[in-house]
Amino acid sequence: MREPGVFSFLRGLWRILADRPRVPRSQQDNALLREVLARRSVRRFADRPVPDDVLTAVLEAGRVAPSTVNLQTWSFVHFDADRWRDLFASPLPFGGRRAIVVLADVHRVGRVPLGFPDVPLCAYTVAVMNASLAAMNMTIAAEALGLGSVMLSETGRTGFYDARHLVQTLQAPPGVWPLMTLVLGYPATGRPPMPPRLPLDAVAFTGAYRETPQPVLDAWHEAMLAGYRASSGGRPFASQVDHYNRRLREAEADLRAMVLGGPDRPPQRSGQD
Repeated sequence: MREPGVFSFLRGLWRILADRPRVPRSQQDNALLREVLARRSVRRFADRPVPDDVLTAVLEAGRVAPSTVNLQTWSFVHFDADRWRDLFASPLPFGGRRAIVVLADVHRVGRVPLGFPDVPLCAYTVAVMNASLAAMNMTIAAEALGLGSVMLSETGRTGFYDARHLVQTLQAPPGVWPLMTLVLGYPATGRPPMPPRLPLDAVAFTGAYRETPQPVLDAWHEAMLAGYRASSGGRPFASQVDHYNRRLREAEADLRAMVLGGPDRPPQRSGQD
């Protein structure tokens, strides 16, 4: 992968620093919207405990998230820093004070007589969709409560890249798939800039699907490369891509075995509660 030159790097970095969420002026005073738009992934947390009642409020936001046919195909395994270290023999990433491992879970609904057929791919899709909605609810709740958060899929073997490892560590039964870990805490510094986003008209349209113009994609890609280079101390992006490609191939093999080889009889129905 070709790394950007100095001019491309500076141009991409300027795009990141200059970009802001864009909402109609008439909606800019909405408090909840401001929380959603202000959320950033935090990778440095203060040495300040997160009270139990704050964590409980975050978990409650996950519990009441929408789900397909109200099946609630999720489970949340939560930790403080000490319990995390005891189980995983390593500290919480980025100095986090709390963590929530988000699991896609069709094992639970398989224990009641709903009479669904054996449809493992549909079940996995539904469970991932629902659990991801719950995870987003929790990150927004954390933001509203003054916490920062970061969603991890690989760092510290915390997500679907290491699903088999997490299943073994958490003693999860078949039909339960680890997706991500939400690391929580009070931010140690100000929020970082917004990562490079495609413009709204590149991802939202009416009628039929519309291709994003190539110059728009090229500008976004340039900003992505510049942002990685700036945040990684100049480490080549190509090496990180190679690392992720290798990990993804490993995760693909594990997930195929876990999803298609499991004995559970998960649900097929769809629709929101």
